Amino acid sequence: MIKRLDPRQFPDYGDKRVVDKHMARLDTHGVPRRDFLALASASAIASATATWLGYPAVAVAQKGGKMAHLMMTLRLEYVANADAGAKGAAGALGMAISSVDGQLDSERQLNQFEQQIAAGSQAIMVHAPGGGSIKRIAQLANENKVWFDNTWGTLPWFTPFEAGDYYTMYAVPEEFSAHRGVTVEVLKAVKEKFGGGSVVGVTGVEGNSTDLIRSRGRDDAFKDFPECKLVGELPGKWNREDSQKAMEDLISRFPDIRGVVAQNDDVADGCIAALRAAGMRPGEDVFLSGADGTSGGAEMIEQGRLLATSANVPAYMGALLTTRLYDVLHGWQPRAPERLMNWRSVTMTKANLTNYLERYVNNGDIAPFDYKKMSKIEHPDDWDPQAELFPMDIDLEWGGIPKPDGWDYPKDYAQSRENGEAQAVKDEYAAHYKTDFFGPSPMK
Repeated sequence: MIKRLDPRQFPDYGDKRVVDKHMARLDTHGVPRRDFLALASASAIASATATWLGYPAVAVAQKGGKMAHLMMTLRLEYVANADAGAKGAAGALGMAISSVDGQLDSERQLNQFEQQIAAGSQAIMVHAPGGGSIKRIAQLANENKVWFDNTWGTLPWFTPFEAGDYYTMYAVPEEFSAHRGVTVEVLKAVKEKFGGGSVVGVTGVEGNSTDLIRSRGRDDAFKDFPECKLVGELPGKWNREDSQKAMEDLISRFPDIRGVVAQNDDVADGCIAALRAAGMRPGEDVFLSGADGTSGGAEMIEQGRLLATSANVPAYMGALLTTRLYDVLHGWQPRAPERLMNWRSVTMTKANLTNYLERYVNNGDIAPFDYKKMSKIEHPDDWDPQAELFPMDIDLEWGGIPKPDGWDYPKDYAQSRENGEAQAVKDEYAAHYKTDFFGPSPMK
């Protein structure tokens, strides 16, 4: 069990005599008193004091903290849903949170990261549009001792282990299986109604790591449906407007389209608009799938326009990454497998839509998660991830993407898979998973 120290019980570090006494007892020879005092409000002083008292794995009982959410772009409904989850978790945990729109620009997001450090943020959640700035962000985080975690866009084969301790986690849904699953739903429908036919893909941002793995999952599904053929694809850049234009272009090239695999729900929405403008009926003449399980995606399934989406629940992403920042900010230390994580999406169709709508879309003021129970600081014994959360296999995540010259598996990552720690963590998270991802809200 993790022991806690309450900072209210610490000695008066404002008293010079107390500071000098503890600097001596903690063997801080050569550390200026000013630097020691700067630590007094952070978990580092708690850890030092705890070690002196003989308490390993200590967690600080102080509440709150200041974090920022660097959003990829507010043009996407997914991002708005994710930010709601981040704000819900931050509010439940007593953290101050600010959210900033990155406008799909990695360089802008890097500048925003620097601005948030200057503004006093202690932890930063990054929803990166791509991997261009991740190494520099990691460098800044370690230099300034600011925790951060990242989701979606990243630099393949660059992990938190190479980046330093303050890059606490990279986490995304396991997308190969998820996107394969929704593609299967489209191909089944095309085969059953038309005997097969032409299918097109409207992707996200070219070169984006998530876009690449979703395309791999999509392409793998076609192996089981020789009656269907992927005849073309164009990038929709994750948003409705660009996807509508891409779909219009694909319709002009392939007027006999029977299926569309869209790389997210905003992309699917744009494709549906283009199809309807061309006189084609989504859900009848053409079958479509999306990804992510946004509120709009769920409503499109309810209306019969969208056949399926892979529901990874955007609000869960926001809650998961926020909770991790809270935990490390308050003294919890992740094991190696906990620094690269996946969670399981659910293929959502009309058959399993009802609970999703009630819990995540039409839930009013009822929170979809017990945010505090996601925290190992708040619930050290009975924490509940509230989704199937498990260590990431980077060969599955980035397979097919060339490794950099001289790259090798990070030592901690490789050892955790060889010595059984990764499997043990997977089993532990499975045992703690109590609240069904597609069940009713635990707060209802």
